[in-house]
Amino acid sequence: QVQLGESGGGLVQAGGSLRLSCAASGRRISLYAMGWFRQAPGKEREFVATISWNGEITYYEDSVKGRFTISRDNAKNTVYLQMNTLKPEDTAVYYCAMYGRPWLAPPKRGEEYDAWGQGTQVTVSS
Repeated sequence: QVQLGESGGGLVQAGGSLRLSCAASGRRISLYAMGWFRQAPGKEREFVATISWNGEITYYEDSVKGRFTISRDNAKNTVYLQMNTLKPEDTAVYYCAMYGRPWLAPPKRGEEYDAWGQGTQVTVSS
């Protein structure tokens, strides 16, 4: 059973940057695609970014392309989300998730992910 723990959230002014981390324990995540999702108050959870098991394939939600970068360090069992040029509309709780089928391409639908972290709050002030 894998446990995922996000960190790095906080309060930042518009135009600023944050780096989120997702540390996994209980299982090596090196064979699995990992994703980041977010949920703003009163809104449904939405896809943000995902990365394949080897880091060679990444997908981004259109509104974060060019601003956010997903990466992973399999040796550290950790996935990152570098967020630059943050906007107030990026305010949300950010969750990392693991896709439980090894070696397969990363999906964008949250329903396909098997394990989730508890989330970390990101607040961007205008």
